[in-house]
Formats: sequence, C-alpha cells, structure tokens
Amino acid sequence: MNSIQVNQSNILYAISLFEKNRGSVERISDIDITLPKKPGKRKILFSDKVRKNQKWERLTLPEGFSWSKAQSEYTEEEIEWILEDAERRLNGVWFMNNGVPTYITGLHYFYLQWCKIDVGYPEYRDRDRRFFTYWQACVVDPECYGMIMVKHRREGATFKGAAIVLEYVTRTRNANGGLLSKTGKDAKEFFYKLVKMFRSLPPFYQPMIAGTDNPKTVLEFDKPGERITKQTQTVQMSDALESKVEWGNTAENSFDSYKLARFVCDEGGKWEEANVYKNWQVVKPTLNNRNLGKAFFPSTVNEMTRKGGANFKFIWDESDQNKRNLNNQTNSGLYKYFTPAYDGLEFGNQVFIDEYGNSVIETPDKPVMGINGKWIKVGSKEFLQNVRDSLKSNTNGLAEHKRQYPWTPEEAFRVETNNCSFDAERLYQQQEWNDLYAGRLVTQGNFIWSNGFGSRVDFVPSRTGRWKVTWVPPAEQQNLVSHDHLGRLTPGNIMSIVAGADPYDHSKTTDPRGSKGASYVFRTYNPAVEGTYQFVCQYIHRPSTVFEFYEDILRQCIFYGCQILVENNKIGMINWIEEKGYKHYLMKRPESTHTQSSKRQTTLGIPTSGDVVRDGLINNLEKYVVDCCGYDELTGEGGTLFFNELVEDLLLFEAGDWQKYDATVAAGLALLATQKAVRKAPEITEDFQLVKTFNNSGKRSVRTS
Repeated sequence: MNSIQVNQSNILYAISLFEKNRGSVERISDIDITLPKKPGKRKILFSDKVRKNQKWERLTLPEGFSWSKAQSEYTEEEIEWILEDAERRLNGVWFMNNGVPTYITGLHYFYLQWCKIDVGYPEYRDRDRRFFTYWQACVVDPECYGMIMVKHRREGATFKGAAIVLEYVTRTRNANGGLLSKTGKDAKEFFYKLVKMFRSLPPFYQPMIAGTDNPKTVLEFDKPGERITKQTQTVQMSDALESKVEWGNTAENSFDSYKLARFVCDEGGKWEEANVYKNWQVVKPTLNNRNLGKAFFPSTVNEMTRKGGANFKFIWDESDQNKRNLNNQTNSGLYKYFTPAYDGLEFGNQVFIDEYGNSVIETPDKPVMGINGKWIKVGSKEFLQNVRDSLKSNTNGLAEHKRQYPWTPEEAFRVETNNCSFDAERLYQQQEWNDLYAGRLVTQGNFIWSNGFGSRVDFVPSRTGRWKVTWVPPAEQQNLVSHDHLGRLTPGNIMSIVAGADPYDHSKTTDPRGSKGASYVFRTYNPAVEGTYQFVCQYIHRPSTVFEFYEDILRQCIFYGCQILVENNKIGMINWIEEKGYKHYLMKRPESTHTQSSKRQTTLGIPTSGDVVRDGLINNLEKYVVDCCGYDELTGEGGTLFFNELVEDLLLFEAGDWQKYDATVAAGLALLATQKAVRKAPEITEDFQLVKTFNNSGKRSVRTS
C-alpha cells in the first residue's frame, strides 16, 4: 500500500492499488484509458436523487465547520469528512449524471470542488472530464512527459493549468512548479491567478507557507524563517512540504537550474520573445522522475504568430502518440490532445452545453435545456456550419473563421489569412484534397544520366528521390531537341513545357535551416490536351555542393526538353550551365516583364528585385490559385496543384520578404516563363494554288489550273 501526504498536518491516505480496481476502457485522443471499476450504488454521489436531478454539484462541509478553526479543534465528524475528501482528491469519484454513472479523476474533483476561477467555482463539463482523464493517463504513463493541447476560445485551459500545478505541489514534498507564458507579463498574471486559487482553498488543503499568501514571484510552501539565538542553536526538522511554485520570464533558458514536478507553458503558440521549442529542450531534462514530473502546453488557435506558431507546431508534430521512437516515446516526449470547436462550444451568448454538462453537437429532435438556463434548438455543429456557409463568398473570411473555430488540428494551425497574399481558403481546400487523394498521383524519384554527363537522362522512381512528379512526356518526347528558325539547337518541347528556378550560389549557408534550391516544371495551356496548365514536377532540395544542384536542374530540363527561367540575382547557375554548353536551355526575360530601361538588356534569366517583375510574379500566382486550386463540393473534384510543399509555401508567403519562400518564387518564375514569346521555325512547303481556275470563253468551260 502506498501513502501520500495531503497537507502539513500529516493526514495520510492509503491509495488502493489500481490493478485491483480496473474497470471499463475509454478511448480518448488515440489512447485507450482504463477507468476504475464502478463501485456500489451507495458510493456513487447523488444516486439517491431522482434522475432529472442527478447532476454535478459541489459537496458541502459538515454543519458548523469554520474555516478559521485551528486543525487541532476539528471534530471527529470533520476529520472523517476531510479524510473522505482527501480520498476523492487522490483517487477521483463517481457521481450519477442524469442516470449515467460518471467517473471524474481526483484532479478534476479538486478543480470543481475547491478551485475558484474568474467566474466562481467551475461548472461540470463532459469536455473537461475527458481532458482531465487524458491528463491522468499522461501522469501515470512513465514514457510520457505530459501533454500539448490546442485549445479554442473560452475553454479555461489557463485555470486548468493552474489547478494541475497547485493540486500536486500542495500535497507533495520537494515538488517544484514552474509557469511560463507568451510574455513575462502574462506569466506574472498566470502566477497571480494561481495564488488567488490557492487562497480560495480550504485551510486543511493549505500547506505551511514562508512569507505572505500574496507573493509576487514565488509561492513557497516552507517553514517561516527563525532567528537562531544562543537558546536555539539547532533548527528542528520542518513539517513543511519544502515545495514551491514560481513564474519565469519568457526566455529559452528559463527553469534550467532545478528539478520540476509540474511545468505549464501557457500560450506556447504565441511566443515572440524566444523560441518555445528550444525552451522545451532545456526544461524537459529538469522534470523530476521521482515526483512524476509532467508538463502541460496549452495554446489558443487564434492569433498564433508565424514565428511562435511555427515553433509550437514543431513540438505538436513531434508529439504524435501513434509515432514512437525506439525508446517507446514520442520525439518530444509529450502526447498531443485536441478537441474540436463544436465540442463544448460557447459562441457569444450561444452556449451549446446541456444542464448536465454534455455538449449538444448534433441538432436535437426537440429543444434541450442548456446549462445557462436557455433552450438549445440547434446543435453546435450545424450552428458553426451555418457560419461557414455564410462566408463561402468570402474565402479569406471563411479561412479565418475555420482557424479560430477549428474542427481539426489542421484547421487550428492555419496561418492568419490577413497576412496571406493569395486566396487562403482555396489553398487550404487544395491541401485537404491533396492529403486524401494526391498521394496516388505523385511519384518520387531521381533524374539520372544513362551513361555519364551529357548522355540521355532517365527518370528512376525512388522513395528518397529529390523530385516529385505527376507527369512525364511520352518516351518519344523525352530528351527531345530541335532547331529554331535560325537553325540553332533548342529544347524540343519549348512550345509546351517551361520551368522556373530559384537558385542559391553558395554550398554553405549562415541560415541554420539552410535555404534550399527550388524548381518547378509547368505544362503550358493547350485546350486540346488534357492535363495542361499545371505544375508537373517539383524539386526542393539542397545538395552537398552548389554544383550538384546546378547539375540536378540541368538534367531535369534535358529530360523534359524545356527552357528554364532562372532568377539572375544569383548568377552562378546561369554561368555554370553556359560553361557546360547548354546555354540554349536558359530563357531570357519575358517581354511582359520588361521596363523602359531593361529592353536593351540581353542577360539570360530575370531579376526579382524590381516591382514590375515582382508584381507580375504575384499576379500570375494569384490567378493560378483562383483558377487551379480548391475543392468543388458538388463534383468532389479538387484543383490541380498536387504539391503540398508549394501550397504551404504560398500560404506563408510574404511579399516583403522573398528569401524565405523558395518554392513560391520558383513556381512564380515558371508561370512567368509561359509568357515568353517563342518563334516557331517556319515550315518549308511547295507552292500550291488553293482555288481552281477555268476558261469560259467557249460554249464549255475548260480548266486551266
């Protein structure tokens, strides 16, 4: 039997071994969680009430109990009640909820019964029941460091985080709690909420503290300091917990100096002052295994900054409980948790939760009484769908609404549409369609010389290939060459295929992420041929040397028999291809992008520094997104941009900072390349007369030619 101290008065409670009390299994967020076995009816709260009155309500203290009473003055009845409450706090409790036996964890009970929040004591929500059950599963799992959660509005995750820290630290010796938030000021506010919650606890759950109960930086559960005199040369061992909770500034090295039992990083998706991912690498080793150290990372889905949101999403992506490393852990050590916005939705004055705390997701057959005393006639899902339908003509507004009220994690991590240069909703629709169907349309592989440099180029499928392709020319059109009107050698598919490239000139980069070379091949529009006006080949890679990159792109163009429009702000690729004797695969600047001063220039490639070129590139991409991206709900057909790497780059693209968006620039250059005026070699034919002539001078016509 194990025992645990619940406060400084040495009240101990023996925890029953869970293995002897296993009950049903509930699956929450891809984890099977075994609940305790349902007890007899007498041990289930509110079982003595009629069904309609069975709902959660706070338990009352024994009559006559005074919060100002010293613990030595507690009556036997009061001590017995406290011991029973300690059991509920540690092991959870069953209660009848509209005729359904329902189990809540000890932390959930502590939260509902004793933790005052901004609106008083919390109301019971089935959504919260699942959250606290999932958290408990993370706590008892030795391979798990905690959980990361994407939250939405009015979910109360900050108060839950405060309860997570407070409940454990106030009953455990040598247990430290740490709080961080998106800024130091917000962390201080978070800490103040926890302190207020602590002050609302009953006296038998308030451990001895050092200092005041309204601290500014640290809440320390320790023996107050004593002055040592001649009469007191030694200090007695303290009955205090010697635990504490404190907040830290938003920095990558915060809480790197001592062990933590509980750590909450609130609003990790909004960090701008530091990198939340780097901070987690610092904090993770400090979690004290002896005290079952665990972390909680909640963040709202709205107003997630690009910088902070990207780092938070990186932790999220590494926290998939279905993808574990050889140590049987996720790469982050955390498990991820998501609840759709329609589950427990509160939208303005609309509350979609019934009087028993259950979410009203589907529209009920008849009105349901809500927890706020108002009738619920429409389910939350239909309500949100109506909002989405009303925004169909405003695609960016629709994308923004989905981001703020997401149904899936993918919607939750959408970038703010106000910053998107293109039609965000169409791009998101295309991304979702690609996730479902494009996998069978895209082949990964490499373009290789068949017999050394300068020989025929072949495409070889490979799971580790540098290219992704959706179409290759028929065999007779691969590696095709021809002659222009002056008899010069040219790529053979110059009329139907073009390419664009955003190169780099140095093998090494100062950017730790490494800017990559990017190139796209594009089939020009032909109304008589299916599958034209679309990107058919993608290259996004950074080989070990820049010359290897140049050769990659040359092989690609030789295989497709196409010219390529290259950004010439970095001239290395153009010079290398010319030196190798393949100048005819390089395209000059399209006429539509010329300015008055650039018309006389004969330089190959195109600069991307001028407004004319940049405006043209963006305008072409805008039109392409509208024409070729999205999803038709009536036909079930998606657009033809099958490369999600490009879709994601377009969503993040910022017109004022081109250097970070290699894929977007390369794709835009490919579209500009379609505007190149190409002269076709004149065909040599024999003279012939289309109209027949006759001599009608006589009685009978005679053909003369």
